[in-house]
Amino acid sequence: MVAPHGFSVSGYGPQRSSWTRLLARDSVLRKLDWPLMLSSILLSMVGAVLVYSATRNRTAINQGDPYYFLLRHLLNTGIGIALMIGVIWVGHRTLRTAVPILYGISVLLVLLVLTPLGATVNGAHAWIVFPAGFSLQPGEFVKITIILGMAMLLAARVDAGDREHPDHRTVLQSLGLAVVPIVIVLLMPDLGSVMVMVFIILGVLLASGASNRWVFGLIAAGGAGAGAIWQLHILDQYQINRFAAFANPDLDPAGVGYNTNQARIAIGSGGLTGTGLFHGSQTTGQFVPEQQTDFVFTVAGEELGFVGAALILVLLGVVLWRACRIARETTELYGTVVAAGIIAWFAFQSFENVGMTLGIMPVAGLPLPFVSYGGSSMFAVWMAVGLLQSIRVQRPLGLG
Repeated sequence: MVAPHGFSVSGYGPQRSSWTRLLARDSVLRKLDWPLMLSSILLSMVGAVLVYSATRNRTAINQGDPYYFLLRHLLNTGIGIALMIGVIWVGHRTLRTAVPILYGISVLLVLLVLTPLGATVNGAHAWIVFPAGFSLQPGEFVKITIILGMAMLLAARVDAGDREHPDHRTVLQSLGLAVVPIVIVLLMPDLGSVMVMVFIILGVLLASGASNRWVFGLIAAGGAGAGAIWQLHILDQYQINRFAAFANPDLDPAGVGYNTNQARIAIGSGGLTGTGLFHGSQTTGQFVPEQQTDFVFTVAGEELGFVGAALILVLLGVVLWRACRIARETTELYGTVVAAGIIAWFAFQSFENVGMTLGIMPVAGLPLPFVSYGGSSMFAVWMAVGLLQSIRVQRPLGLG
């Protein structure tokens, strides 16, 4: 029997239109964390403007097209948002069951960097260049698999109700899972990514309820490991030079200290309101290297001033605040640990990126989340946002 227009066949009332279903209390759109979503989008859009300003006059790298990097930044953002939607659709709980596969793929990819497929970009041998010209930085995706893998192990028995906190054996297993890709990334060597991964591990352990002895032990091991890396000469000379320039900013200002000095000059010249968009002498004169990637914050500091730079920091703060709220409100340890790992990742990487432009942190070659140009980093941070949104969407109704 055909039901009257607007009513269900079952006779239990009118059918909901597509818009009604989208806006219903139990719909995915209503459950999404919109402050997190909008602040992430705004950061990417601000990044697009800054990337355009930094590259429009750089004919040596933009192939004669002033919109070259702008269009690719927007494309990367669009792909990243599509990946976020895919992660929400699959769900973080489903991804939990696929962790072994994802982990194996990520380890294989970082191993490929050490083969002839690996390539050096801006001094870092951390890329894979495929025959079609497509490049990938696997270290960005390892951050996600470390978070998911450690969360899976640490939360398994707790979420099952067998234990209140992860036991020592489980913590050791989770650390073993994280160490394998970290060692490979260190051999590249990509020290910046390793630093982020170490902070991810600290955040994961703190959120999991593991004994504080593991946290203190990891910090001590990290210090000993840093000393061993220095003594064994694992770092490349350019990385050693970066730490030397951080320790002594006046050391070789035209050489190893050039990047940091020019970055500080650019930010300092912006004052309160900046020199005006596209009117920064440091940016237009191309004095700051890699302004579309690692040093994109200097464009904001010079052309938008303290006000514009502060806006970026506020938006990053909103992302971290909403992530903290999601971590606090989820009822499962797995979701809490995943969110905590993402918080540690975004917080440290943002602090390191901004800090190195101000001279308070060593130059480590880390992009500013959502803002810097780069496909792999953009894809990874938006996938992380998808994980956060999935945790929120799949929580019980009634929470704030």
